[in-house]
Amino acid sequence: MSTPTSSPFPDRMELRGEGLVLRDWTEADAAAMPRLFDHPDIAHWTPMVSPFDEAAARARLERGRRLRAEGTTVLLAITDDGGAPLGEVMLRRAPEGTELGYAVGPAHRGRGLAARAVRVMAAYAFEQLGVRQVILELEAENAASVAVATAAGFSPLDVPLIEGEEKGRPYALQTWGLASPS
Repeated sequence: MSTPTSSPFPDRMELRGEGLVLRDWTEADAAAMPRLFDHPDIAHWTPMVSPFDEAAARARLERGRRLRAEGTTVLLAITDDGGAPLGEVMLRRAPEGTELGYAVGPAHRGRGLAARAVRVMAAYAFEQLGVRQVILELEAENAASVAVATAAGFSPLDVPLIEGEEKGRPYALQTWGLASPS
């Protein structure tokens, strides 16, 4: 019988920095999530379900709560001021490393939200979790994600591609890394 482990993540989270407030998703956000995540780019480049409707939003909220309680993943809404969500940033702890991920709603792109949110989440991982390096896994053909990785200070790592298939589409992910400044 395994012993339950305590989550390294607090029950409530709010991270501030770079003109952003990264906060917990709430039930009230479920209605806004489809406007952010039901988009062909997000369906193509991420594992999020498509179509992404309010039922998918509620399932994502529940999955986020479960993964945080398990201590593996935290999903936070990207906001300007703690109000309306503009996108999402993720931190996932796994044997292969501490991975960050992000998605920004189409109406909010071009403002540097993803790169800023990734830098804030990386700082949290370094300072609060003691992580030595964070990674991003992205497809080289995804020019927007390559731009985010570069703007956030990440560099491609010399490791094998991660190949697979999702949603009937093959993919090859590059691993990009950012080392702790200390």
